[in-house]
Amino acid sequence: MSIEHKVRLVEELFGRLENEISAFQSETNLHCRTGCGKCCSTPDIVASPLEFLPWALHLFLNGKAEEMLVELNNKSDSNCHLYRPLDVLNRSNGSCSNYRYRGLICRLFGYAASRDKYGKLRLATCKIIKEEQQQNFKDTEEAIGKGLYVPIFSDYYMQLSQIDNRLAITLLPINEALKIAIEEVLHYYAYRPFPDGVENIA
Repeated sequence: MSIEHKVRLVEELFGRLENEISAFQSETNLHCRTGCGKCCSTPDIVASPLEFLPWALHLFLNGKAEEMLVELNNKSDSNCHLYRPLDVLNRSNGSCSNYRYRGLICRLFGYAASRDKYGKLRLATCKIIKEEQQQNFKDTEEAIGKGLYVPIFSDYYMQLSQIDNRLAITLLPINEALKIAIEEVLHYYAYRPFPDGVENIA
């Protein structure tokens, strides 16, 4: 399967998730605080390279893949390289520098559930939402228990693995996942013609 086809399938998966999360937010009224980047500023987030393949191809098509690879190789901390805090001292407020191409973990957290050891669905969201939207959170947990549809982490990662099992099940620190996604694209096009409309990226 070509890189372009894999990217198309990942983007279709993300599109379905986007619709499900929008519906879930409308039903529950749960929302992130404006400008909050608390979860993005958490070090040691893990992700799979496949969820960042669309981002890596986007960089490649714009001639920025190798430059980004150098940045990632020179990065000294474990915070997501794509996160841009508004304040160096207070990293909790900020935004993603490439929001359109954010990974699956970034999309799921806050508005998806995982199963506990008893098989019960538990909403995986942040402390800020739990504390600042206590009633909404409580009502949402009860509604999920009564059958309200919520995206489930394992279901989406399973769907991701059907696109490329190797790249989907390899969970790594997020910056490593970003690097491998870029390397996959660079290796793929090293001995293949570039996509239509791209004459020379070097």
